[in-house]
Amino acid sequence: MPVGVRQLLVQVQHQLFDFGGELAMPGHALLNIDALKALDLALQEYNARLPALQEFILPAGVRSVCLAHVCRTVARRAERSLVALVQTQPVRPELLQYLNRLSDLFFVLARTFSQEHEGAEVFWQSQRLAMQDNKK
Repeated sequence: MPVGVRQLLVQVQHQLFDFGGELAMPGHALLNIDALKALDLALQEYNARLPALQEFILPAGVRSVCLAHVCRTVARRAERSLVALVQTQPVRPELLQYLNRLSDLFFVLARTFSQEHEGAEVFWQSQRLAMQDNKK
């Protein structure tokens, strides 16, 4: 695991407890805005180390890659649930932003873990595009 990732993930766990506490106690801002800034910085730091993404990738590969993709999926699902909650009660926009950045971070971490394992990213192979290429 890249240096700093373990510490980052522990920090995220603490932030998620604050996040949940804020949802449980409407009107109390528990998730610090610095948490969102920290996610942005981590996202930029790890993304800068990666090659530009040219293709869609599948959530596959070594265990750490797959787990990062599962975390991303859970964060996206939580984001959709929070969007629904916003329709019925007030929620700080920073909470939505946090979940969005968190899912982005897990995607970047999945790519980072792939890179650690000699670029073992699994690229999507579009059947439609493959058929078009065969017709040429």
